[in-house]
Amino acid sequence: MSASTKFTTIVGIPLNHFQFPTAKWTWLLAPLLLLAITYLGLRVEQSDFYPLIGFYSFLFLSYLAIYHWATSETLGFWWGIAIAMRLILVFCLPLLSDDVYRFIWDGQLINNGYNPFHYLPSTLMEEGPKIPGLTQELYEALNSPNYYTIYPPIAQATFAIATWLFPTSIYGAAVVMKAFLFLFEVGSLWLIIRLLAHWQMPLKNSLLYALNPLIIIEVCGNLHYEGAMVFFLLLGIWLIIKSRFYFSAAMLALSVASKLLPLMFFPFWVRRLGRGESGEGVKRRSGERGWERAYQRLKDQVQSLWQIDIKKNILYFGFAFIVLAAVFSPLLNGVFIQNFGNSIGLYFQKFEFNASVYYLLRWIGFQLVGYNVIATIGPGLALGTLTGIVLLFALERNPDWKTLPLKLLGAICLYLLFTTTVHPWYTSLPIVLCLFTRFRFPIIWSGLIYLTYINYSYDVYHENLWVVGIEYSLVGILFLVELFRGKAAKPLFS
Repeated sequence: MSASTKFTTIVGIPLNHFQFPTAKWTWLLAPLLLLAITYLGLRVEQSDFYPLIGFYSFLFLSYLAIYHWATSETLGFWWGIAIAMRLILVFCLPLLSDDVYRFIWDGQLINNGYNPFHYLPSTLMEEGPKIPGLTQELYEALNSPNYYTIYPPIAQATFAIATWLFPTSIYGAAVVMKAFLFLFEVGSLWLIIRLLAHWQMPLKNSLLYALNPLIIIEVCGNLHYEGAMVFFLLLGIWLIIKSRFYFSAAMLALSVASKLLPLMFFPFWVRRLGRGESGEGVKRRSGERGWERAYQRLKDQVQSLWQIDIKKNILYFGFAFIVLAAVFSPLLNGVFIQNFGNSIGLYFQKFEFNASVYYLLRWIGFQLVGYNVIATIGPGLALGTLTGIVLLFALERNPDWKTLPLKLLGAICLYLLFTTTVHPWYTSLPIVLCLFTRFRFPIIWSGLIYLTYINYSYDVYHENLWVVGIEYSLVGILFLVELFRGKAAKPLFS
């Protein structure tokens, strides 16, 4: 950095984005956001649907208004508010999720020399061995004591550190885990800003992630490790476009080690590695119609496969898998592979929440055979996701790094369309990826999906399928509107 620019930026972001706002509405709304997030963090539990949806609606509508009214000069102010909202939730015990108790359980196992992937909580409590910190009270708070843990090594490392620092305090351990996620979130915000600037996109798009109440509440509030996954994924993208080849591969591996979902993104790196920012794909042809156009496109795709830089792919993914193996190695053995695989298999065959295509197929199954056919449909839908991703990869033309987020958005939305379980925090990836595209339907989805918390407000838990129908109908309509508006149209909420 030259002497003339050294003092004109803050961590690479121009100082002209860090001016104090003069509009009165800004100084009224900002403290209300902080008060609302504090109340949600301290007082609103999973079953308190009406206070939850009331405060969430206020936060969400305020978020859309801020995005619409904010100026380039006041972006730094709103980034600061977004960070402050996350920091407040770091010191609040999770109230909308009970996953923290399993996190502490796993951390206690690791600190006492036991592999958390080897033991069912129910077996440990019935047969032993007796392990310090694994109390009856902690066991009774677990939401899935008859399932092996499914949390990858990055998450497990934070569990171990938190319980090592606070072996007898659930609150203390939770704050440590949240502190890690807080740092990941700050890093993600910085990376979003830098990527938007690099690709010459409006920096205001960063507010769509920074102030999104779902992201704030679910990551720093309820300890969901999508925050770590997003950070390492963005860092991997940033490093590869800055030609930091091996560091990028390592960060992509750490993203997988936080949550397994980025494994589905690997194919979209294949044809980009070894290419510049603009790519070197096959040129489009004009004047082709009907079957000739389809045939020529297929021929182009087959020919373009020969343009893959095999050497760079071997080096990049080889190094990524070395890092993955190193990170997983403390846990990796035959028992881990069996138990972890069983847990993943059960996820697709037993769990269901807020699904779309699966619920339609489940209804058809009931009409045909009279019972829930999830054991058959779940794996079939997973295969459908894989097939869709392969097609997205095979039919992509002129791949470059700037178009990567659009392809990743398509892949994760295919997964969420076909999966049997879609919790609110699963929309984290669509939210962050859409910032770099013309699509905004994930933003509205993040507002509607919170209605699914109504399921926990009934005396006996059951899923309100009217809410699910409204959610996906509106999101689907918005997606189709955006799809057919054309590439030249401005994004909604711009």
